[in-house]
Amino acid sequence: MSPTMATPTTSVVPPTEVVDEMVRTGAYKASLPPRTIVVRAILGSFVFGAVTTLAATVATQTGIPFAGALVFPIALCLVILLGLELVTSTMGLVPLAWWRGRASARQVAGSIGWAIVGHVIGCAVFAWVIWATVTELGTDTTAPVVGWFRELAEHKTIHYAALGVGPGIGLAFLKAVLCNWLVSLAAVMAMTSRTTGGKIMAIWMPITLFFGLGWEHSVVNLFVIPAGMLMGADVTFADWWLWNEIPVLLGNLVGAATLTGLGLWLAHRPTVPWRGRERLSG
Repeated sequence: MSPTMATPTTSVVPPTEVVDEMVRTGAYKASLPPRTIVVRAILGSFVFGAVTTLAATVATQTGIPFAGALVFPIALCLVILLGLELVTSTMGLVPLAWWRGRASARQVAGSIGWAIVGHVIGCAVFAWVIWATVTELGTDTTAPVVGWFRELAEHKTIHYAALGVGPGIGLAFLKAVLCNWLVSLAAVMAMTSRTTGGKIMAIWMPITLFFGLGWEHSVVNLFVIPAGMLMGADVTFADWWLWNEIPVLLGNLVGAATLTGLGLWLAHRPTVPWRGRERLSG
């Protein structure tokens, strides 16, 4: 069906309406009070922590790493359908709302900043919960998933450090840009359907792709790296933030704001987003 044939009674949303919805959603997210953002981000972190642990369990039990990628999209499906917060999705929406004159720069900074605060709290709490449950409060570290967390935390930090400052941080940043192009795209893909089943199917594709390729997602890393540290990874707090979290957060922001927010607007609207602004309905 072509975009011009779509009607409000169909389940398919045409791309031009999708980019308008991106602006409206970005403006809504930017208007939320800090407490709401933090609570939603904490709950979203719990979901991502639980599903990441499931993906690790599936991968270690089957011996097929890609099997974990097939189940990981459950995380974003739950977050979007329940209206929770994922900062990497917000990064693709609130900058576009700002460019369109629907949010202020202060609101954009607050929306992203408070979401990060919520994720830091939520991921730290859930990392401890997973450490406690997987290791039986530190009494048994023989479970295969313990080694998975430990090795992944070291790979996401010590590996980049071994490459040196320029190549290491640059590679983490690049993989983060590519990652959040897909993750924020998945959030937008959920807007292409008016049915729950359609939204789930649309989300599944780009999330499976990102996880299977092993790119860098800041919220996942806020969980897996401290969890790996609790499980014995040879990683310091400085290693975590210098070699991974800071460049990955920045890369996620660039990827979502430019490749998804800016890119889709330019693809389906005739002007750059900061010119010819008009107040969208809704």
